[in-house]
Amino acid sequence: MNPHAKLITSLSLLLGTTITISSNHWVMAWTGLEINTLAIIPLISKSHHPRAIEAAIKYFLVQAAASALVLFSSMSNAWTTGQWDITQLTHPTSSLLLTTAIAMKLGLVPFHFWFPEVLQGSSLITALLLSTMMKFPPITLLFLTSHSLNPTLLTTMAIASTALGGWMGLNQTQVRKILAFSSISHLGWMAIIIIYSPKLTLLTFYLYSLMTTTVFLTLNTTKALNLSMVMTAWTKTPTLSTTLMLALLSLAGLPPLTGFLPKWLIIQELTKQEMTATATIIALISLLGLFFYLRLAYYSTITLPPNSANHMKQWHINKPTSTMTATLTSLSILLLPLSPMILTAV
Repeated sequence: MNPHAKLITSLSLLLGTTITISSNHWVMAWTGLEINTLAIIPLISKSHHPRAIEAAIKYFLVQAAASALVLFSSMSNAWTTGQWDITQLTHPTSSLLLTTAIAMKLGLVPFHFWFPEVLQGSSLITALLLSTMMKFPPITLLFLTSHSLNPTLLTTMAIASTALGGWMGLNQTQVRKILAFSSISHLGWMAIIIIYSPKLTLLTFYLYSLMTTTVFLTLNTTKALNLSMVMTAWTKTPTLSTTLMLALLSLAGLPPLTGFLPKWLIIQELTKQEMTATATIIALISLLGLFFYLRLAYYSTITLPPNSANHMKQWHINKPTSTMTATLTSLSILLLPLSPMILTAV
């Protein structure tokens, strides 16, 4: 990709995200979302592979429909209340439409169908952007309107997302699709708590982004796109494969790793809200996700030589692991003891 085009695209992504998260007028928020959508499309389709072009078209159509719904929701709210302020979303129908639009943008069930396909058609770095940075503006809009959202609808969507994310990830062999279903599952955890503790949703998103970035950057270093390539990565980078295993277990939410913190706090908050049954259900459903994380972690530490006939034999990678990957891996694994400090900061 042309360096100038890459620079313009990157700056547009930053600009779109900044406009949305800092605006308090619906039209400005919508403008930021549109800039984001248009900026990421060249990154998705840059390989010019038919699957990448298909992914870009799917992404554009879904995001355009969701943006139209955001605009329609804000206009109907302004029509009835006379308010264009994001925090003044008080009309029930407008709230319902906004929840639907944000669910489409994020990939929450039942609007999740596009997300695994788009990730599979993108490169690992673009898939990382789609899984983390592109979800930040919609989550910010949910955060700002959390007081007027429908709790029953959000809880239903959240449990369905966690269940489907875990269930559909079980039989996948492509790493990007597994991480797409992992993202859908984590979004369920964020959606279930947004009404009761919006700050906890943001904390969950930050930690999820940290762990997912670690996994994607590690996979990008080893060039592993499916499970068979993950299995043969040990001979190239043994240390990186070991830390990948720990990062995956952290993403699964196992103590004493970083990923346990948000799940622990969400279950605690749901119990305080007298939603013990909901907390129990979502905790049990997340065991489905735990299975495919364990499978990925197991494959990442198998010490098979690269003897597959489908790709060339690859041995140790000469270039060292980047400092950023090393730092993110450390944070993904070791943050749980610092949880009192993190909670104080939040």
